[in-house]
Amino acid sequence: MKARVHVMLKTGVLDPQGEAIRHALGTLGFDGVEAVRQGKVIELDLSETDRAKAEASVTEMCEKLLANTVIERFDIELLD
Repeated sequence: MKARVHVMLKTGVLDPQGEAIRHALGTLGFDGVEAVRQGKVIELDLSETDRAKAEASVTEMCEKLLANTVIERFDIELLD
């Protein structure tokens, strides 16, 4: 089973990388981009076959290592 974790800064947390991307897009002529939020995607190959156990395990991984839950939120997508 694969798990895909999307990690993004929480609403209200400043995103300097996103702002740099927005500025660079404007410099390249891409007008109309009002805001950019930059995040990360982490893919995990799991040996677990039980979806509930896999989700619980990946949630624990996110809370302990993959996301800084003070300033980031995460979404888990399980793929068969």
